[in-house]
This record gives sequence, structure tokens and C-alpha cells, in this order.
Amino acid sequence: MRASILRKQGDIALEQVGVPPLDDDQVLVQVAAVGVCGSDVHYYEHGRIGDYVVDHPLVLGHELSGRIVAVGATVDPARIGERVAVEPQRPCRVCDQCRQGRYNLCPDIEFYATPPIDGAFTEYVAIQADFAFPIPDNVSDEAAALIEPLSVGIWACQRAKIGPGSRVLIAGAGPIGIIAAQTARAFGATEIHITDISPDRLAFALQHGATHALDARTDSVAGLDVDAFIDASGAPQAVRSGIKAVGPAGRVILVGLGADDVELPVSYIQNREIWLSGVFRYANTWPLAIQLVADGKVDLDVLVTAHFGLSEAEAALQAGKEPGQLKAVVHPGR
Repeated sequence: MRASILRKQGDIALEQVGVPPLDDDQVLVQVAAVGVCGSDVHYYEHGRIGDYVVDHPLVLGHELSGRIVAVGATVDPARIGERVAVEPQRPCRVCDQCRQGRYNLCPDIEFYATPPIDGAFTEYVAIQADFAFPIPDNVSDEAAALIEPLSVGIWACQRAKIGPGSRVLIAGAGPIGIIAAQTARAFGATEIHITDISPDRLAFALQHGATHALDARTDSVAGLDVDAFIDASGAPQAVRSGIKAVGPAGRVILVGLGADDVELPVSYIQNREIWLSGVFRYANTWPLAIQLVADGKVDLDVLVTAHFGLSEAEAALQAGKEPGQLKAVVHPGR
């Protein structure tokens, strides 16, 4: 099969590789669509993210959908032909974190496109059968692939305890910020403020989830006293100002990847008893995510602004630099 391989920092090549063999509990998925994530771009441009270093050829891509074309020995053959959204990780299922339902924190987890595990910029992938979720006919291949970033938004909103009547502030109107805004709305939030430095992205956010748009360069968020703040920007100043916009006993959820160390308003956090947490991927989110999309409560197709074939993966990784781009999608079958 064909695979687009990151051979080293800044070097992508289309190569022939073997189709992955199946364990008894796995299915083989013919990949239909793969969303380009910021982490894919970071590996391409910098060759590493924190402690994860690309020190051997790696297939990028972890936001994916496709169709089951083969099954392992213990999987029902009736699943062949199913359209699925793939949760791109393999936890050990036996450690303390897994047994308590926090399998995203499994110390031995294998995650697509995170060294040394190959991802989905290829024609076929193998995944455990219960992590290949059937999708209804009214969910497109592109939207099914973006169930992965939607899961990040769901996990953030769940940890933020967003519910009916919640007031929310989101920093960053990129794909994750827009998804978080739509998810917060689906969870019942009635006031959703979003900040960014791009007028075009702010206008888009108002059409797709947000109720208020603020220019991060000129508009203050001080005094909003929201119930929850979700940072999807990674910008230290956005994190600090966002925390100060949270009311007593509110919640702060850090999603965006930025500096390893950020100065925080500790006395404000203490005096208001603000609960602060990071987000590391997600757990048990796919069924809800699929339902939100199928019911029309979250629109993922609207985020897709560019399409590429597998041989154009490098162009897809660079597409985000173009004005007006939100989410590029690679189609290995093209």
C-alpha cells in the first residue's frame, strides 16, 4: 500500500509499505479521510513535540475515518463493509488508569502518529474493533474523521462542567476553539465568548457556536466572571487573562499547546477557588461525538477548507498558512 512518510524534519515522501497485519481483536480499515492536526504540522516542521522525537520514519495523521475491509479472528465478519470513525489509540486496558476509565492517561498507550506509532496518511490502518465506531449515513467521511478533534472539545467541556445555562470563555478561534464553542452550545451553554486576533475567524465563530466575539488585541475579558474558561490558543497572555475572567469556583481547562511553563495569577486562583486542569486527548467520547454530529448539533463539515490526495500530504501540512484555511483533509483513495 501507499503511505506518506515523514522521513525527517521537513521531508515527506510517498512510499510503498506493507499492509498492517491484524491481531485477533483488530479490524483493517481502508482510510477515507484524514484531518490535518496542528501536531502533525509541528512534527513536520520541528521533528518533535516535547519528549516525542521523530528519530525514524513516521506516518503522520490521527484524525480519520474509513471502511472496514477485513477483520481479525475474534471479530464478527459482519462488520466488513461498515463505515467507521476511528479512535486512534490503543491503551493497555489493565493498568490502574485504564481500569478507572482514564485510559487516555495509560502510561503504555500507543497513539497514532506519535513516535514510534505510525498514523493514517496511508491507505489502510489496523485498530482494535471496539475503537472503530460505526457512523450513520448522514455523517460524511470528512465529518467522521473530525470526530477526533470533536472528542477533544467534548472532553474539555465535560471537564469544565459545562451544562444548561453555563457562561463560557474560549481563547482561540481555530478549529478546536470553534469545535469547543459548538460543543458548549450543544451542552446547553447560553453565553459563549470567544477571543482571537483574526477578524475573519471571529466572524466565523459567531456563525458557528459563539455568542460574543472579542478581539484579543483590544477587547478586555476582565470582569466577565464566566463559569468556565477553555484555552485553545496556547498563548501565555490569553491563559492569564482568561483565568482572571473566571468567576468564583469556576473552571479553567488548558487545551492549546504553547510554552512548557507559563506564569499564572496564583493568588487569583486561590482566592476564588478556581479549579484548573489540562486536557490530554479524551476517553469514552466517540459515541456522544457521533450522536452530536448525526443530530446536527455540531457541524464539522463547515470546518473543512481544503482537500488533498495522499501524494499531496506535504501541501496539506502547509495549507494552514494560507489565509482563510481552517482544516485540511487528506483523502488516501484519491
